[in-house]
Amino acid sequence: MRNVDEDTITQIVLARHAEAKKPRLKQIMTSVVQHLHAFARDVHLSEHEWFEGIQFLTEVGHITDDKRQEFILLSDTLGLSMLVTALNNHKPPGCTESTVLGPFFVEDAPQYANGDDLGNGAKGEACFVTGKVIGLDGEAVPNARIDVWQADSDGFYDVQYGERAETHGRGTLRSLSDGSFHFRSVTAESYPIPYDGPVGRMLTALGRHPWRPAHLHFMIDAPGYERLITHVFRSGDEYLDSDAVFGVRSSLIANWLRHESGTAPDGTVHDSPFSTLDFTFVLNRLEGTASRGR
Repeated sequence: MRNVDEDTITQIVLARHAEAKKPRLKQIMTSVVQHLHAFARDVHLSEHEWFEGIQFLTEVGHITDDKRQEFILLSDTLGLSMLVTALNNHKPPGCTESTVLGPFFVEDAPQYANGDDLGNGAKGEACFVTGKVIGLDGEAVPNARIDVWQADSDGFYDVQYGERAETHGRGTLRSLSDGSFHFRSVTAESYPIPYDGPVGRMLTALGRHPWRPAHLHFMIDAPGYERLITHVFRSGDEYLDSDAVFGVRSSLIANWLRHESGTAPDGTVHDSPFSTLDFTFVLNRLEGTASRGR
C-alpha cells in the first residue's frame, strides 16, 4: 500500500500484523496501535511534540541502570503500575490488598532469623515490627517467605547509595509455626521518589510533587497461597492522600506507636526513642487449594 494517509494508516498497520504467530501478542499490539493512533488524532499531535516525546523516552532509557529503574518510576507516576496491580489482584473481602512493587526491590536479599536487625546500620530511629501471616479462614501460615525492604530516614534505599559491601533496610525471613514474625529495622519516613531525571521534570511540569508517604514494602510467598506484594503505610503521614505513585489503600494504613524510651518488644532497653508496628497479613488461597483449618 503506497497511498497512506491519516484516515487509512491505522488499518494498514493492523493488517501487517495478520500473520503474528502469538494470538496474545497480536491482541496487545492491535490495541496499542489503535490507542496510540487515537491519542495522536485526539490531541492533533504536532511533529515537534512527537519528537519531544521520543527524546523524553530516550532520556528515561539512558538514566535507567541496575541501580535506578526510571521506566518503573514513569509507570508508577502515571498510575499504570497501580492499574495493572488492581486488574490482576482481585481478592475476596478480608484479604490484604496488593499494591505496587516499586523500583527498589532486589532479588536474593540476605536471609535473617526472627528477631534480627534487618536495618543493619540503616539511618533512622529504631523500629520493632511484629506481625502474623494467616489465611482467609484465620489459619496460621507457617514458613512463609517474607521479603522486607524500605528507605532510611534520609529517604534513600540502600541501592541508591551505589556500591556497598552490605545491604541495609532489606532482607528475608520466615514466619514461625504460628504464622508470626518479628524483626528490627528503622522507623519509616516519607520520602521523594528520584526526581533529578526526566520523570521528575515531568512531575514538575505537571505541578505535581514527588513524595511518597512513609511505608514498609512486603512480599510474602507461601505454598498454596497467592503471592502478596504490598506496603504498610504509616498513619498520620501528610502524603497519604497524594502519594506520587497512587499506591495507598485505607486497609494498608497502620499505627507506628512511638516510645520515648524503655523496654522494646525484643527485651532490650532503650534510652532513646523507638517505634513499634504490628500488622497481620491475610493471604488468599490459590484456586483448588483446600483450607488448612484453624
